[in-house]
Amino acid sequence: MATTLPVLLPGKAIPRSPATPHLEWTPKKYLTEPQPPPQDEGKILEAEMANARQMVDGKLIKKTRPRRTVDYNGGLGRWALLRKLRPSPSFVPYLRPSPPFIIDLLPPKAYPDNASTSLCTKFVHTSTNKIRCPVNVVTWTPEGRRVLTGSTSGEFTLWNGLTFNFETILQAHDTAICTMEFTHSGAYLASADKSGIIKYFEPNMNNLTAWQGSTSREAIRGISFSPDDRRFATASDDSSVRIWSFAESRVESVLTGHGWDVKCVQWHPTKGLLVSGSKDNQIKFWDPRTGTVLSTLHQHKNTIQALAWSPNGNLVASASRDQTVRVFDIRAMKEFRILKGHKKEVCSVAWHPVHPILTSGGSEGAILHWDLSTPDPAFGEQPISPPRATLSQAHDSNVWSLAFHPLGHLLVSASNDHTTRFWSRERPGDTSSVFSGGGEKPPEIMDTSGQDEEDESMVPGFSYGGGGGGNWWGKEEDAAGGNGAGPSGVDQYGRSRGGEYENGMGDDFIPGFGASESSNTGRQAGPLPSQQDLYPVPEEWNGVGRGGGGGGGGGGGDWGRGGGRMSDGVTSEERKDM
Repeated sequence: MATTLPVLLPGKAIPRSPATPHLEWTPKKYLTEPQPPPQDEGKILEAEMANARQMVDGKLIKKTRPRRTVDYNGGLGRWALLRKLRPSPSFVPYLRPSPPFIIDLLPPKAYPDNASTSLCTKFVHTSTNKIRCPVNVVTWTPEGRRVLTGSTSGEFTLWNGLTFNFETILQAHDTAICTMEFTHSGAYLASADKSGIIKYFEPNMNNLTAWQGSTSREAIRGISFSPDDRRFATASDDSSVRIWSFAESRVESVLTGHGWDVKCVQWHPTKGLLVSGSKDNQIKFWDPRTGTVLSTLHQHKNTIQALAWSPNGNLVASASRDQTVRVFDIRAMKEFRILKGHKKEVCSVAWHPVHPILTSGGSEGAILHWDLSTPDPAFGEQPISPPRATLSQAHDSNVWSLAFHPLGHLLVSASNDHTTRFWSRERPGDTSSVFSGGGEKPPEIMDTSGQDEEDESMVPGFSYGGGGGGNWWGKEEDAAGGNGAGPSGVDQYGRSRGGEYENGMGDDFIPGFGASESSNTGRQAGPLPSQQDLYPVPEEWNGVGRGGGGGGGGGGGDWGRGGGRMSDGVTSEERKDM
């Protein structure tokens, strides 16, 4: 028998059926496409003002770009923390091949057994002076925060080592700077020029003294300090090596024995031993105390352009005009390696400060990395080693100087094409790395911010005027030169560049720098279409910029810039007479 229970709740708490039918909510926001975030009014106003200033004084205002930075502080801090927390002395995080894992990339010193982490093959930045001239020598300041370059105009230029922007410029010499080097203590800088003048500078670029350091005002090609910084040696075009007292600025001894111009000299990093290379194809080892020749090497068949001691002092590398780099072991006074890979003469050589990696620069503009960490060869063998990594288009002309950052994570190169370029290690899993691209890494646009504003920007690899035999670095540009100075489908070695360069209309195609007729049609098979069908030319252009007048129409010149003699192919012999 059903009984009704008493209601103990108040009347308002008793649920009642709604008077209106129930409406169930269903989400619909996910069906619409994502909307961009609302713009800040300040940014909108700033953009409007920038658009209004686009044509101030009749010329476009350059767009501001975020400056690329390679900062070593993050990796160093992470490594210092890891050294306290690591489970074993040799522990390092596993570096997975993906760009987000760049935060795990430690300094080269953290990978003592893996030399591949020190291959600086990724292009970072191009730095160029407003007054363009070939850069002969480059070096890092002792603290590793700035880069100092010396040019043929006699100027020192200081670049920031983190953001690579211009800092200051100084007219240091009256003629072309041939060599410069900091003391091991970092307290002074010594430099020499084409007329044989030696100068001392403080780190703040204050000039201390200057004097004539060679006979008959011959050029001084090399300077190297002794391990205790009390003396330094110079190599001169008067076929002599001189040893100077640094404090007294006087010559102590003159080492004679070379039969021609001495192009380079290097003092052993820890011992009383000098090595010099000359135009007579010889490498000589000297005792600086007695001034006598200890040994002479005759392996090279042409001028020795550059020498470099390995950081441990056991190996010395030599770069020569015979297109080879040779490494000698002074413990046995034997040839350790023959490094062949350059297409033209080798101009510069540099050792990595941490790993057994050697970097060389050639007059074809290539930078090659050699890995010498392979097992030692059997006694009496001199294996020919292939390059570990190749940057075949690092520069457009001779690479005069190379210098590694003291930590080893950056490489800077100075070239006859008027540029100073910075190279860093590849990012983990970078699909555009030099290994996947075969070394064909087109450089990006130069940056001259911080100096006087340029009237127009210059793209590396493209001339300002490709016509005839004019100076390709000049500001004059006529209609004849702008028609055919573009990326050709075949490089200077007859190899196809592939991809976008086959037809000259890639993603980075620049109007006005189209591919020339001779470079494009030569790669096709079968009957060729007419030139008018391939490249229709406006009527006002008829008779202008065709054939030899255009950059690529000359056919006989290097880099497709026409038949005129350009400064790209400047040899060391010609540089001496500049």
